[in-house]
Order: sequence, then C-alpha cells, then structure tokens
Amino acid sequence: MTVTTRFAPSPTGSLHVGNIRTALHNWMWARKYGGRFLLRIDDTDLERSKEAYVAGIRSDLEWLGLDIDGEARQSARFALYEAEFDKLKAAGRVYACYETPEELDIRRKVLLSRGLPPVYERKPQGAAPPEGVAPHWRFRLDHRTAIEWTDLVRGPQHFEPTTMSDPVVRRADGSWLYLLPSVIDDIAMGISHVVRGEDHVSNTAAQIQMFGALGASPPEFAHEALLVGTEGKLSKRLGSLGMETLRDRGIEPVALLALLARLGTSDPVEPVTDAAPLVAAIDFAHFGRAPARFDEAELALLNQKVVHQLEHEAVADRLPVAIDAARWRAIRPNLMTVAEAADWVAVFDGPFAPPPAAPEDRAVLDAAAAAAPGIEWSADPWHALTGAVKHATGAKGRTLFLPLRRALTGRDHGPDMSELLPLIAKDQAVARLAA
Repeated sequence: MTVTTRFAPSPTGSLHVGNIRTALHNWMWARKYGGRFLLRIDDTDLERSKEAYVAGIRSDLEWLGLDIDGEARQSARFALYEAEFDKLKAAGRVYACYETPEELDIRRKVLLSRGLPPVYERKPQGAAPPEGVAPHWRFRLDHRTAIEWTDLVRGPQHFEPTTMSDPVVRRADGSWLYLLPSVIDDIAMGISHVVRGEDHVSNTAAQIQMFGALGASPPEFAHEALLVGTEGKLSKRLGSLGMETLRDRGIEPVALLALLARLGTSDPVEPVTDAAPLVAAIDFAHFGRAPARFDEAELALLNQKVVHQLEHEAVADRLPVAIDAARWRAIRPNLMTVAEAADWVAVFDGPFAPPPAAPEDRAVLDAAAAAAPGIEWSADPWHALTGAVKHATGAKGRTLFLPLRRALTGRDHGPDMSELLPLIAKDQAVARLAA
C-alpha cells in the first residue's frame, strides 16, 4: 500500500496554526513512508470560497516547505459526487427529508425534555412528500452493526449507530455538506490515512459506513487532540494567528514546524534547521489525549535557538550585503530573528556615534584611544587593546570591559568582543574611542 495523505482546507479564510499542524502531520506521515501528500481544496461553498484564499494556502505551504504531490478541487468534482449519490439513492442509503430547521429544533427539545437523546427520528417510508418543498437528503445509517475502528491516536473506538442521527449530506438547494464528498474524494484519491482533529471523531463514525456503502474500505484514522492556548482553553487568538503574522515577526518556518511537530506528543521540542529528523520521528502512538498547548513565547524562544544554528548560506538572501559569513557568525548568538542582523550594520561600518562617556570611564577610554592606533588589527586586537588599557590604568573586569564595549558598539551586551572587534575597521574603532 502506498501511504497517501491529504490536507483539505476550505478556502474561506487564511490558514492558522491549527490548520498548519494538521497539514504538517499529514505531510510528515507521507514523507516518512515515501508516500504522497495531496492538497484538496474543499470549495463546495461557492459563495464563501475565494481565490485569494486558495493562493494564500498554496503560498503558506510553500513557505513552510510542505511540498505537495497533487492537488484537487471539490468544485471541479460535482459530476463525480452526483454519480455516487445516485448509486446511494438507488441502494436506499440516502433518503429525502422535508422538515424545516424550526421543526427539527422543536423535536430535539421535546426529546431532551423526556430525557431521551436528541436523535433524528426517521419518518415512515412511502409517505407523500409535501407539495412545492425541495428535500434535503440524509444518509441512512445501518443500525444492525456497531461501528468500530482502531484509531492511531485514540485507540479502539466504538459507536452504536442507534444513538446517532442519520447525517444530512445534501441541502435542499442541491449543495453538498462536508461528509459525503469527502468520502467520495478519499476513495477516488486513494487516501490511506486521514489525520485530523478529534472534533471529527463522530463524523468518522458516520463516514465509515459511507465508505462501506460505496463499496470501499475506509482508510486508517488518526484523531489528534486540539490545540489550546496558554490559558488552557480553546483560544480565539489561535484562530487568528496566521502565517503572515508569524512571517512579519521573523519566525523561521522550520521553528514553527519543530514546535507543531511535537506538541501533544511525548517527544521533546528541539530546535532543528531541517525537517528530516521531525519526519523520521513521527509516531502517532506518541500522541496523547490531553489538549496540546500552543505558547507564542515558547515559539519565539525556539525560533531564537533555531536562528543561532542557521548557517550564513541559508540566510544570505535575507541579510544586508554588509553582513558576510564572518559577521553573521559573530552576531548570530545575539539575534532573536534573522531580520535583527540589519541592526548591526552600523556597528560594523558606521555611521556611529558612541554614547557619552561617564566620568569614571574617562581614564579607561583615554588609555584605549592612545593605545588603539598602534595595535596590529589583523591579529587579536581586543586582547591587545584590553591588555594595554589594563597596564596603563589597572582597570579590570566590568570596569575595563563595559566602557570599551559601549564606546565601540554603543551597546551594553553583544557578541564576544574578541570575535567582533576584528570585523570593525581599525579606523572606525580608533575614531570611536577618540570620540
């Protein structure tokens, strides 16, 4: 069997971190087993679906490095759905219903008031349909056999069809709901594994019977716990945290992948610069049932660790020309994002105005200004400079190092000065000390 997974977003909005987590796990599973990862655009809602969102979905997947092996659009497959629907109609597995939403709501309330589950009650067959009313259509569940499957995350699952309502699969206007077209597509596309959120578990129970009614074996299912925010409940913020926002913040795609790949599992979240180790380690047996917590602060910290590992060639196209490989290696440990590298160009090349010196630092800076012109810059200028100043003034430790760092870089903290100073032109350094 060729492992084939799919990511099936509706183009009615931008992708957010929850969507991306689903896409990532489907992609990882397919890549681990040398299979195929397909993109299916679920655009049956023609009114709300927008081409701009379709383009955004493709762009986000490309930015994240989640390459696809094929794409399908549900809006181009209506003829297939119609043909399969006719087969189910002929077999008596779908049937017409005429209740209004108001009637269904009243009936649900009546059943609940009697302490009964609000399960749809089938009408006797053969009754004359009301005149001038278009029906909606339900799939007829087979009540004779329990629905069972072994979920890759949740383990053995058991549903009694008698406790379930026959699901609506088609509206009165002829448009399709999610359940049936998804099954038809999964069969036609050869989907072997469906990886999605645990909010789809009851849908899966109904869809397993749909697979059987269409003469197909269902795929394997993995239903993951949903993402929650740091406050411990489903967060609206997670639904608005899109890829554009994360890109603007300087989040590296691989940092987001590294976090989302492991959230909800027993595996540690670790900084990586390539998705290969994430792919190799994915195992749905490692996923827990507890909600997976997404923490923006954790992502920012992980991103910082990833940036510290990135080689110059991986980021050169995003750096100012002035930041060459040596300069990148020097400043990399002090960056949270790649974009922050631009802030160091003036430190290296100017223009640069050193901050005013405190009176207690005058002696150190005067000694440095006197010693700097005679230092050989191609060797180890920092240790030569600090050695000369220490000899002239007796200063040491913070009293020696901090005034020099401030005068040379304008900052109290930063890279190791022994690595940084040789990358600043000698005339620039001498002028700063003299100032």
